[in-house]
Amino acid sequence: MSTAHQSLSAHDAHEMPNAGPYRFGIVVAEWNQAITEALAQGAISFLKDAGASEKNITRIDVPGSFELTAGASLLAQNNYDAIICLGCVIQGETKHFDFICHSVSQGLTQLTIKYNKPFIFGVLTPNTMQQAEDRAGGKYGNKGVEAAATALKMAALFKK
Repeated sequence: MSTAHQSLSAHDAHEMPNAGPYRFGIVVAEWNQAITEALAQGAISFLKDAGASEKNITRIDVPGSFELTAGASLLAQNNYDAIICLGCVIQGETKHFDFICHSVSQGLTQLTIKYNKPFIFGVLTPNTMQQAEDRAGGKYGNKGVEAAATALKMAALFKK
């Protein structure tokens, strides 16, 4: 279902594991910073509301979405249960969008396999800035919240 028909932030708290026992890394792209900051705040708020302590959440910033994989790899060398990668790449007039999105998605998949821990793709790939705003705390919720919920569920799954 497309996000035009569902809020990204709707999660049943009873279906979520307690985040207390887990450590989370968050990598945030600085490019499109108004959007990525909203995503990061959504993710951090969700994790805290789910029981994560502030000391168990580490955030680093990288210049752009392409660098998310390098930042995630850096965090992977520590003892995190899940690493959330947040960025925003808006479709433009060139193929740059395609190369960045493909590289990041493939890079995070490879890191998941290499480190046997979840690396969460929280990168918005909208056609317009308005679509990004709608998904970063706007009318379709906050993709950062969705990424954090996915990280929590996957951290619990990997611990089983």
